Amino acid sequence: MLCGKLSALWGDAGRAGLLKSLALVLFVSAMAACSTAVVDKTLGMTPAQLYAEAKDEMSNQQIEKAIVLYEKLEARAAGTPLALQAQLDKAYAYYLSREPVMALATIDRFIRMNPASPAMDYAYYLKGVVTFNNDLGMFGRYTGQDLAERDQKAARESFDAFRELVTRFPQSRYAEDARQRMGFTVSALAKYDVVVAKYYFRRGAYLAAINRAQNAVSEYRNVPAVEDALFLIYKAYDVMGLPAMRDDARRVLAASFPDSQYLGPAGEGDDWLKR
Repeated sequence: MLCGKLSALWGDAGRAGLLKSLALVLFVSAMAACSTAVVDKTLGMTPAQLYAEAKDEMSNQQIEKAIVLYEKLEARAAGTPLALQAQLDKAYAYYLSREPVMALATIDRFIRMNPASPAMDYAYYLKGVVTFNNDLGMFGRYTGQDLAERDQKAARESFDAFRELVTRFPQSRYAEDARQRMGFTVSALAKYDVVVAKYYFRRGAYLAAINRAQNAVSEYRNVPAVEDALFLIYKAYDVMGLPAMRDDARRVLAASFPDSQYLGPAGEGDDWLKR
């Protein structure tokens, strides 16, 4: 009888203690969660304040933080001029952080969604710059690889973006730099065709070499690589035993480049073909 009463008393006390312990555990867990919760310090900021904060982060080289702020601004003030500017600034931030794919995706979205934007000239300029430097690439910078020795898809896309800029916005503040970059890109594209043509020539694929060199001649004008292309055409016809076409190619070379190094004695330029 006495043991039963003691057991009952202990059971009540044990359950009460267990409940208290459980409550304490829950309280401690809740406090820990509160202490580790991330507080968004930007919740009370206006769009202008968000933009200013993002610019400060950019100035301090905190690119990732700036990108987050630009994204918040886009979400909170969608469609406003400030949000559109933030979108372009975010693209530039991606470019600085060496994320060209994200940068180009952001720019293309801006161009697609805002065809009448007064910042469209900058959008095309930025697209050209991102693609231009992406084609130079980290690998090319570290190895010294020539732009003309790599795939030219990015160079063509860069050229197209700059051409769109100078055609649609010839008075833009970015137009002159775009024209200079176009000149560099055209030279690289022509040189690339000559590099490929030489590759075919050295392997005896003379017709393929002629076709590729003629592409450089017909597509690009007033660039140094065209002189090389014309000489290569001349040599290919010579090796193929087609004197009439060989002589025609030489006449075009002489007319286009009267001071060409390839117009000297026979055999001049053969070393270049072997390089």
